[in-house]
Amino acid sequence: MGSYSSVPFCGIPPGKGPHTVGCTDLMTDHTIQGSFLRLFYPCVDNDEYEEAVWIPRREYYLGLADTLNLNRMMVDILFSFYFGSVKCPAKMNAPFKPGEKYPLVIFSHGLGAFRTLYSAICIGLASQGFVVAAVEHRDESASATFYFRERSSADGCQEDEVREPLEEVWLYGKSPKPGADKFSFRFEQVQKRADECLRALDLMLDINNGKPVSNVLPSNFNWTLLKDSIDVQKVAAAGHSFGGATAIKALGRDTRFRCAVALDAWMFSLRDEIFSTIHQPILFINSEKFQWVNNIILMKKLDSTSVERKMITIKGSVHLSFPDFTLLTGYLIGKIFNLKGEIDPYVGMDISINVTLAFLQRHLGLQRDFNQWDPLIDGVGEFVIPGTNLNLSPGHAKASK
Repeated sequence: MGSYSSVPFCGIPPGKGPHTVGCTDLMTDHTIQGSFLRLFYPCVDNDEYEEAVWIPRREYYLGLADTLNLNRMMVDILFSFYFGSVKCPAKMNAPFKPGEKYPLVIFSHGLGAFRTLYSAICIGLASQGFVVAAVEHRDESASATFYFRERSSADGCQEDEVREPLEEVWLYGKSPKPGADKFSFRFEQVQKRADECLRALDLMLDINNGKPVSNVLPSNFNWTLLKDSIDVQKVAAAGHSFGGATAIKALGRDTRFRCAVALDAWMFSLRDEIFSTIHQPILFINSEKFQWVNNIILMKKLDSTSVERKMITIKGSVHLSFPDFTLLTGYLIGKIFNLKGEIDPYVGMDISINVTLAFLQRHLGLQRDFNQWDPLIDGVGEFVIPGTNLNLSPGHAKASK
C-alpha cells in the first residue's frame, strides 16, 4: 500500500506522477452559454513559465464571502493577505506535451466553489498522465464566475475614447428564496451543470480533432498541440459534492463517459428515474463526517450486480477535505470553518487521488501501475473503510439535509 507520510509544509502539493503539470484557462463564446474551464495537463518542463495563481481574481473572494455569509470587505482583506500569493504547482500556459494519447477527466466543482479550488486533485491526476478539464459552472452554484457581454450603444463614452467591445459581467452564487421549492431549484441547476460538462467534453474532443480554438481570454497557449493527444475512448467524469451529483447526472446523459468518481456526493438534486439510466461504473469516495443516512440510501440505489459500483469512506475526513482549502489553512482556522478533519489533509488527499487512479485504470483500460492502490477501492487500508460508517437500518434514517 505504500506509506502516507505527512508533508511538512502548508501548500498545494506537486503531483507525484512522472509528468510536469501545466494549466491554462479557456472561455469559448463570451456569453453565459459558452464553456469556461481550467485545463490541467502534462506539459513540457520549461522554467520560462511561472506557476499559476491559485485564486486569480479578487471577485472570487467576494463570492466566497457571500457563500460563507461573511462581510465582503473583511473576507477580501483576510483572503488577500492569506491566499493572495498562493500559487499552484502547475505552470501557467506552459506548452502541452504531445506524443501520447492521454485519458480525459471532466471535473465538476462543488456548491460555492469554482474552477481552481480543486487544483491538488486535478494536478495529481495530470501528473499521472491525464488531461483534466475543471469546469466553472454558470448555473449560479459557483460562489463567483464571469462572462462577457457586448456594450450597448447607450453606454456613455466620449467620441475620442477607445472602448473595449466587451465588458465583464460577474455572476455570484444564488440560493433558493425562503419558501421556494428547494428540489426544483437544485434540479434545474444540476441539469445546467450536466449540460456544461457535456459541452466541455464536446469542446475537448473538437480540440483533439484539430478544430481551431477561439479563446475570449488573453492567452498565448498553443491549442494545436492537443490534436490527436486525447484518447477519446477513455473519458471519465468526476466531481465533489454538488459536482459529484453532476458527474453522475452527466454519466446518465452521455455514454462517452466510461465511469465516474463522486467525492462526497450531495445526491439531493437527482430524481429517482436517473438511476435506471446509468450503466457505467461509479466510485463513491465519502468523508466520515458529512454523510447522512438518506444521502447514502440514494447512493445505494445505484448498486448493481452487472457493473462495479463501489463506496469507501475516508476515516477522520470532513466534507471540505477534498478542496484545496484544507491544505492551506492552519489547525485553528481549519477547525473553525470545518476545513480539516482528524486525518492529516495530505494523507486524505493522497488517498483520494490514489483510489481515483486505481478506479480509472480499472475502468478505462489503462496500462499503468495504478493497480498498486486497488485495495483502496475495496476500503482496505489504515485510513479507509468499505462502504459507509453509518448505520443504515430503517430506525436510523434521518431527515434529508
